[in-house]
Amino acid sequence: MDPQRLRGLLEAVAQGRTDVDTAMQALARLPFADLGFARVDHHRALRTGVPEVVLAEGKQTDHLVAVVAELAAAGSNVLCTRASPEQAAAVRARLPGADYHATARLITLVQRPVERRGGGEVLVLSAGTSDLRVAEEAALVAEHLGCQVGRLYDVGVAGLHRLLAHLERLRQARVLIVVAGMEGALASVAAGVSGRPVIAVPTSIGYGASFGGLAALLAMLSSCAAGVTVVNIDNGFGAGYAAALVCGDSRPD
Repeated sequence: MDPQRLRGLLEAVAQGRTDVDTAMQALARLPFADLGFARVDHHRALRTGVPEVVLAEGKQTDHLVAVVAELAAAGSNVLCTRASPEQAAAVRARLPGADYHATARLITLVQRPVERRGGGEVLVLSAGTSDLRVAEEAALVAEHLGCQVGRLYDVGVAGLHRLLAHLERLRQARVLIVVAGMEGALASVAAGVSGRPVIAVPTSIGYGASFGGLAALLAMLSSCAAGVTVVNIDNGFGAGYAAALVCGDSRPD
């Protein structure tokens, strides 16, 4: 249940187009559905403007399918992160309308038109093609939440001219999501040349002394460029969600 649907239901009751019992049935799943192993939060869209997002990683496949089916039955658009191909196949067998984005490991199900956020472009940068999995997670999450999203991939600091060729586009974006492993320098450079807010995403890509993304994380946290905010290692979802909040208020009216 989201604010628009709830408002429409209440207006229908007020105008006599829907009786109270029918409205009560529509609201029966609020605020959550107890599946025994999970409590699916149908109230979240009313509180935050975005339905519950499902982390597939670590879940039993049958549990994941049941949670997704519950969200879908309530009419929500559905987003699952960190899904394996096997999990995606099981979800699609239950819900053929779902899509699997293999690079980003996302499952999406769009049942209602996505309300577009008019706050400008979210521009996603990746330092290298090894960072694409995380960059695409960020980009597709932002798109799923209604953002206009652009992509500039493989523009790392080892060939800085590749980034500077798009300087005007950087400066016109509403917010930059900068995804980089190794030493994570791209976030500082992008913030320094663009003057735009930067959501930096360190990735676990790199050789031994990068410590699985820790070196990039610390470098981004220690950036000398102003306006850099950092999410956790490989957290493309968190970056895409935060960018959507920057581009448009997700709270209900």
